[in-house]
Amino acid sequence: MMPSLPEGYRALIIGSSGTIGSAFLELLQADPRCSQAIGIHRHSSPAINYADDASIGMAAEALMSSGPFHLIINAIGVLHTDTWSPEKKLADLCFGQLEAIFKINTFGPALTLAKFSALLAKDNAIMAVISAKVGSIEDNRLGGWYSYRASKAALNMLLKTTAIELRRTQANTKLIALHPGTVNSRLSKPFKGEQIGRHAIDAARDMLAVLNQLPLSESGSFYSYAGEKLPW
Repeated sequence: MMPSLPEGYRALIIGSSGTIGSAFLELLQADPRCSQAIGIHRHSSPAINYADDASIGMAAEALMSSGPFHLIINAIGVLHTDTWSPEKKLADLCFGQLEAIFKINTFGPALTLAKFSALLAKDNAIMAVISAKVGSIEDNRLGGWYSYRASKAALNMLLKTTAIELRRTQANTKLIALHPGTVNSRLSKPFKGEQIGRHAIDAARDMLAVLNQLPLSESGSFYSYAGEKLPW
């Protein structure tokens, strides 16, 4: 599954109750080379909840004795809720929606990078975040989806900046932003995800393959599930 990581590697999936997060956890727990695969989410112990920023540091502290981890993947993200959907036009912008989506897609993941990077193995480690191709500024040709696009673009910048710093202090760590493609999930269902999306297990397997194959020199990069390097 992840031959680039050492025998007996340890993995942590943040957001393991979601469709993609649970698929990552299932695959890693089935890998005989992985000695431990842990998943955390809002209702786990420890719990991580981006509505409560203090939970991020507390979860990292609680997991310190279970590490170090060779692989950490953050699969937490939101596109829509029962009360709001991606904006179709500028007039649809709402402060509350912008604040809520940035809290989950950007602010929470930023603090997770800060707190959980200390749990990474020093000899060989990978930390990845689930981003989205629509967060690419250069690739934006259709417009719309203001808050989701902007939150993922900001997430990409945070990961890139973190990778530059960790290159100085944790030289054997690889940070990657991943685009999973359209996956049949709660997130994509209102947008015909069940018709055009792939099974989450297939998407997770593809993304693990990308993480496994990328050289350390690609730390701080943005890749699709198919191994395509995406523009910022």
